[in-house]
Parts: sequence; structure tokens; C-alpha cells
Amino acid sequence: MNQVYVPPRPWLASYGATIPQELPELRYSSLPDLVHKSSVANDKRKAFTCVVPNGMNGTLTYAEIGEMSDAFAAFLHHDCGLRPGDRVAVQLPNCLAYPVVAFGVFKAGCVLVNTNPLYTPSEMIHQFNDAGAKALVLIDMFADKLAEVVPKTGIQSVILAGIPEFFPRIPEVIVRGVQKVWSKTLPPVPKLDVATLRLKQALAMGRAHHANVAAMWENVGPDDLALLQYTGGTTGVAKGAMLTHGNILSNLEQVKAVSSGMMAKNDQVLTALPLYHIFSFTANLITFFELGARNILIPSPRPVQNLQRAIENYPITWITGVNTLFNGLMNEEWFAAYPPKQLRAAIAGGTALHEAVATRWRVMTGTQIAEGYGLTETSPLVSFNPLDDRAKPGSIGMPVPGCDVLLVDEDSKPVATGEPGELIVRGVQVMKGYWQRPEETAAAIQNDWFYTGDIAVMDEEGFLRIVDRKKDMVLVSGFNVYPNEVEAVLSKMDAVLEAAVVAVPDAKTGEAVRAYVVKNPDYEGELTKEDVFKHCRQYLSDYKVPKSVVFRDVLPKSPIGKILRKDLKAEIRSEFAL
Repeated sequence: MNQVYVPPRPWLASYGATIPQELPELRYSSLPDLVHKSSVANDKRKAFTCVVPNGMNGTLTYAEIGEMSDAFAAFLHHDCGLRPGDRVAVQLPNCLAYPVVAFGVFKAGCVLVNTNPLYTPSEMIHQFNDAGAKALVLIDMFADKLAEVVPKTGIQSVILAGIPEFFPRIPEVIVRGVQKVWSKTLPPVPKLDVATLRLKQALAMGRAHHANVAAMWENVGPDDLALLQYTGGTTGVAKGAMLTHGNILSNLEQVKAVSSGMMAKNDQVLTALPLYHIFSFTANLITFFELGARNILIPSPRPVQNLQRAIENYPITWITGVNTLFNGLMNEEWFAAYPPKQLRAAIAGGTALHEAVATRWRVMTGTQIAEGYGLTETSPLVSFNPLDDRAKPGSIGMPVPGCDVLLVDEDSKPVATGEPGELIVRGVQVMKGYWQRPEETAAAIQNDWFYTGDIAVMDEEGFLRIVDRKKDMVLVSGFNVYPNEVEAVLSKMDAVLEAAVVAVPDAKTGEAVRAYVVKNPDYEGELTKEDVFKHCRQYLSDYKVPKSVVFRDVLPKSPIGKILRKDLKAEIRSEFAL
């Protein structure tokens, strides 16, 4: 397939009059350009409100976000010595500090490395070293990890922020008091050999320079790197997807094009999905900030009751989430009795939306859930299911403007309409490649087409349906778990001879991790399931730890000795009558 190949585009006829067939020119030269212009245009409007479970909250306006992100950019440039292209790891949940820091990183011309706050020290060390991060912004609840992590990385500056950062004084003191005394979630900060300070100190230092921040990003353009967003890609090995300013800005335009004008400046979006996840990053942080709307930030959506005060106290018009979040909300008595009155629609992504959940949501709230499909490597949106009578239940919809998709066989030849094939994508939102991995980039992107590893079918109107995953990734509540990583951890156990990890259905998380384990015959002690769980918790975030363990005498293998996960999957299909 050569570069100039233009595939059939049956979806264009399905766009109708509401969706443009071509994307407009980018309205911003870069993400800091967008942040600056939106901050000025919407200066007095409320941009972000963070709500903790008891209802206490803090709010920042667009003008405050603009000024604070300027100050943080000046701090990174003058006090940390960072220059355009340097990487900054940000390990924060949804809180007011996140947009200040992320936008400040962009304004300094630096590259944002989004990092899950729940990562273990070994996961942090791997990602920070792979990215070459020079500075780290960390939520203070996990400061106890620093002593192990920082000496083993190139981190030169550590900035700590809290959940109630920028709250009014009294709520801030109360929340911090609860964290220290009641929940005991604020560990002491260890002494480090690198500069360590609080975010408010960093902002004060940045302000003192009276810097011309705009000059720091005036040469940043659409082709420059904005994000290193870590993913397993198509091979299951964690790597950084290189997303440019143009990738994110283009996907912003694609999101707005398919929203058919339903998103507006007066919207208030409930942001329960973490902003460090690419779905929430583009759909919530970037899109709604550009609109001049308001993000209602939830630091932790678990248990789902944590959302109650935010939903009751604010006129929520949009909710983004995954299948399990929508299902969980509908199982709450308070939500079922009083669903949000101002809700216009919800957006589902990250994992498959179950048709039964979408139907129940429509009956309970009187609104639709728009399902889309995307990947980290595509910034993320690739396709969408319209919020009108064109929508097809069970479908991931049709490709967004500015994006081509094609379904191909094993030889990269197009398959017939209605036949399954690997979904490949070409468009303005597709990443530059994988960070410092040219061979894996070449395998994933061929002749400008990104190979997703997902198997889909397309109907005559251009609507897509995912039928299987080519890769072995396990999707736990929308988060990627890569079997190779879990198997590598299991192999560290002296008591384990070999192991295989696969997905099993789970009512709460969509999928869960199951480990098949063969005991080492030379190990004299006992090996229990709890031993496996305890070992994995030392090295893996909770969502990656196997939920079930099955002991076997042998594992199925190919003639060359490769463990056959597909045989284990066949057993699971039989076990769960799939």
C-alpha cells in the first residue's frame, strides 16, 4: 500500500450537514498559544473547580490559570535551568495543581511526561529514566517514594503539590488536617540531594523573575513534541508515544467537529477520569478549556460516591467516563433518584461501552452516551458515534474528519465491507512515533498508516465495530495492563517456574488480570495465591496485580516453547460461556 492510496470513505455520506468533511486550519500555533489566548478571552470565568468527597472545594479562574502557569514556566526556565524539549514528569491526580503545572510545562517549551500517581517506585524509575525527565511534580501523598526513586533517576528538581492546593484557607487546612490525622495519607518528605520544594514556593520564585514568558514558547510550533504519553503500543512493551502540539490541536478540532455545536462556553464537565490519561487530557482539559467552559475535577472517583457532592452542587452538562463509571453511578440510590437535571450528554471511551449500560443510562437520565474509539497513539480520538438518530448501538461510530481508516488482512490488503480486518489509521492526530524506539515505530507506522492491533468490521455506511483485540493487553477500568510486565514480575519469584497472564471478564472493571502459574519443582516451600498477590503488590500498581491465580502443572506451548496465551483465552471463553 503506497502513501498516496486513498481508501473508500463511505462515512462521508453519513456526516450529513452537521459535520464538516474537511478540518479547518489550526487556529493556534501551539498548546501554550491556546492556553494564553483562552486565558485572556475568558479571564473572569471559572476554569477549574476541584471537589473533594465532603463537598469542600477550590476554584481557579482563567486569568489565575494564565498567571500561575506563566509563573511555573518562569520557574522551570530560570530556577530549574530547563530549556525547550526538556522533559518534566507530572504525577498528579485531578486537582487544581494539574492544569497550572501542565500548562506551565508547555509555556516553558518543555515536554510533559504524564505519570500515574499510583505507580510503584520501580515503575516510576523506569518511566523517568526512559523519558530522561529532569524535573518531577508529585502529589505529596506519595512523597515517601522519593527516597527510592530520585537517586536512581536523572531527576534534578522535585516539586510537591497537594489535593487542596489553591483551596480557600479554611477548607485547605481542614482537608490537610484530615489527611494528616484521620486518613494518615501525608507521609513526611524525605531529605534528598536535589532541590525539593512546594508548588506555591515554585510559583513565588517564578514570579520574582518578571519574565517574558511568551518569548519562551514563541518558536514552538505544531511539529514540536508536546507529550510523552506512555503506552504499551502494539507490542506490549511500555514506551512513550510522541504526541506533538499539532497532534493534540488537530484532535481538538476533530472533537469539536463531531460535537455538532453541542459543546459551549457555559458547559460544566464532570472530570472524574484522570487528566493524565490521554482521553481525559484531550477531551476535558484541552477541549473544554479552549471553549471557555468549566471543569469540575474529582481527585478520586473511587468509591463512586465521591462524585455525589459534585453532581449535586454543580449544574453538570457533560460527563466523560468509562463503562464501569456509568454503571457504578446508576447503581447509586442518590444518582438514580436525582440524575443531573442539566446534563446534555456523556462521552464514553477508554474501554468498550456495554449496550445494556447505554440503554439504562438513556432511560435514567434522558440523555445519550456518545461512544468513541481512540488510542494513545492517535491523541486519542479516531471515531465517534453521533449524538442523534444516526447512532448505532454497539458501534464505535465513524471516523472523524481529517482521518482515514482502513481494515486490512495479514498482508495489509483491504478486506471487503463487512469482513473483519485489522484497523489501521492515517491522519493529523497520529503520533510521530515511539520515543527512542525507531524499530518499533517502523513496525507500528507503515506508509503513514498506524496499525492499531484491533480487529474491526465496517458496514456500508462507514460505521465501525470492534470484534477482537489482536494484542494481549488487559483493559482494567480503562487502564492498560500489559501481560509481559506482570509476567516479568512473577518470574522474580523463586517459587515460580513460569507464568502466563491473560484477561478475564469482570463485572466491576470490565476485565481483570488472571495469572496462570507453574510452581518451580526445586522450590521446597509452599506457594499460595496470597504469596503471589503479596509479591506483585511490591512491584505493581493495584490495577495490575492479578485478581485471580490459577496453579497449573504445565502451560500450553508452541513447538518452539512459546507459551500460548491463545489457548488459555480459549479456556476462559469456555469457562465464562463467551
